Amino acid sequence: MPRQKRKPGRLRRALTWLVLLALFALLALLAYGWLRQHPEDTPWAPLDLARPIGMFTGRKLVALRGDFPQCRALLDRAGVEHTVLAEHREGAQCGYADGVRFAADDPHISPFVPARLGFACPVAAALALWQWEVVQPAAERHFRMRVIAIEHLGSYNCRRLYGRSSGDFSQHATANAVDISGFRLADGRRVTLVADWKKNGAEAAFLRDVRDGACRVFSTVLSPDYNAAHRDHLHFDQADRGAASWRACR
Repeated sequence: MPRQKRKPGRLRRALTWLVLLALFALLALLAYGWLRQHPEDTPWAPLDLARPIGMFTGRKLVALRGDFPQCRALLDRAGVEHTVLAEHREGAQCGYADGVRFAADDPHISPFVPARLGFACPVAAALALWQWEVVQPAAERHFRMRVIAIEHLGSYNCRRLYGRSSGDFSQHATANAVDISGFRLADGRRVTLVADWKKNGAEAAFLRDVRDGACRVFSTVLSPDYNAAHRDHLHFDQADRGAASWRACR
């Protein structure tokens, strides 16, 4: 009987598939290990304010809008001292039931000027992360010192967008926004949007760094680059636009 021919091609293909499967398993194992060490970069891991800002941190912060107890628990675990504001209602479109205020003497958080600023809890959580992960590192980088106070133009304001008499209400109408106007450094210097945004040098670079970093934790960030109405402040809010287009940074 004639000898049956060998089929080396089939054997090579089988070995190739085995090698590919082994490589895939190794990559999956490495990816799993990396993701366990970086939960901030996974959509399913719970938010932790003690972790660095990751790919999904901003969306998780926005999701806190519907879970006041969880938001407060996150602040507590991160050591952020705060008080709960009394529920406030003003007409059908204005008011809040998730307002908080940072403690004036909390060493973890720079004080806001004027004092006694309150805002919706998801804004507070994002502000805490923004200070730790963006503002203070930027101040050390540009000025070799810390920010000791943050100046603002307010949070809650029962009004429509741009103060118009009709149209959609602003995120300020539910305390879900805050306007930041400047910063005070440890040596007493002030860095403000209205005075320093258009300059060259460390002040302008610092302001752009804190603006860009805010885009990672707030769903909306508007700066003087957006329009003249924001020439003197950075507007931050946690508007929920859905997963497809959750962020606006201008």
